[in-house]
Amino acid sequence: MRPNIILINCDDLGYGDVGCYGSRHNRTPALDRMAAEGMRLTDFYMPAPVCSPSRGGMLTGCYPRRIGFGSFEGRWVLFPGQPVGLGEGEVTVADILRRQGYATKLVGKWHCGDQPPFLPTRHGFDSFYGLPYSNDMGYMTHYPHYPPLPLMRDEEVIQQQPDQASLTERYTEQAVRFLRDNRGGPFFLYLAHMYVHVPLYVPARFQGGWNGVYGGAVACIDWSTSVLLHELKRLGIDERTVVIFTSDNGGAIKAGGCNAPLRGQKGTTWEGGLRVPCIVRWPGTVPAGTTCAEVVTAMDFLPTLAALAGGQAPADRIIDGRDIGPLLRGQDGARSPHAAFYYYFRDDLEGVRSGRWKLHVKTGQLYDLAADVGESQDVSRDNADVVRRLSVLADAAREDLGDAATGAAGRNCRPCGRVEKPDTLTHADADHPYIVAAYD
Repeated sequence: MRPNIILINCDDLGYGDVGCYGSRHNRTPALDRMAAEGMRLTDFYMPAPVCSPSRGGMLTGCYPRRIGFGSFEGRWVLFPGQPVGLGEGEVTVADILRRQGYATKLVGKWHCGDQPPFLPTRHGFDSFYGLPYSNDMGYMTHYPHYPPLPLMRDEEVIQQQPDQASLTERYTEQAVRFLRDNRGGPFFLYLAHMYVHVPLYVPARFQGGWNGVYGGAVACIDWSTSVLLHELKRLGIDERTVVIFTSDNGGAIKAGGCNAPLRGQKGTTWEGGLRVPCIVRWPGTVPAGTTCAEVVTAMDFLPTLAALAGGQAPADRIIDGRDIGPLLRGQDGARSPHAAFYYYFRDDLEGVRSGRWKLHVKTGQLYDLAADVGESQDVSRDNADVVRRLSVLADAAREDLGDAATGAAGRNCRPCGRVEKPDTLTHADADHPYIVAAYD
């Protein structure tokens, strides 16, 4: 039987922000229980250390450079009203699942382009309820050039400048309604949380606890997860549903995030920029209470979920993700399907990992991640053969995907989407009765 699929993706949640990953700052009982009932992945990577390329890569199963998502007219991420976004010809995991008869819905943050051809409903989602980009891209006193933040249903703006403290509850209600309406399955729910991206507006219930407002935002994520898991059991579809929990990139330390024991943070290619929590729960299929230390990536979701749904990844293009079904089932002898994982920031290749070894290509620093996950001791002098081997892998990446730092164009990159005469979804109106005048 084809399983239902729920993919929960947080915004800027760090590796060390979740209890079952060692957090001493936040309380996450629902997520800890989810890990106890499923599998915790310790070496799971997003394809980029910032949100737009990370999300585009996850949805298409490709490195961001391959789909023209390395950078956006010189910017790290997409901004309101930009003429670029996810290309019309790209195939997302939602496209594949919908073709297999799945009901598909995105609740929360999109951030793959806000012009009509780039919206979720043009890329495999039957419906969309949420924000087209980050929650800090609304009108703020210190950023008055941003248009009012749009809350959308499908392709319509239904509210401007919403009260962000209420959004996670509203998202959770939308998600529960979708589960109830599609309990007969199969369905694909992509819940993309606003938290813990700044600004942090947290419901009163979650204020005043551990770790201040940041801990309150993490607790709200945990609460939302508990609601969905409870609903699956209430509807009798728990054992027919795969639930995946992860984050789009590493935590932002200045905002309160924690990536311990990893080095670095969001926006860097140290481990703390791309290695994030990932928990997979599927009662009766994913073995409970297990840990997987193989190198896997969010790009693997597309071929893996396509296979679970009885479909397959597109055969007419290069897909960088691989089917990790054997790993998730805990099959004896299952290993990472990746000979190498590449760390890109914007359009620059900055690192390559193969097995236990990670080479920072710009500095030549080599780290043994099995012995030194915090990247504290450069061991390149004692392992010249490993440096040479990983340098060859880096050259192959430049040939394939390109590298702006060395001037390599890349042979197998596709352009992103582009429109003429772009416009923002909202425009400031002095007479509009915004519930929140400005986010500060």
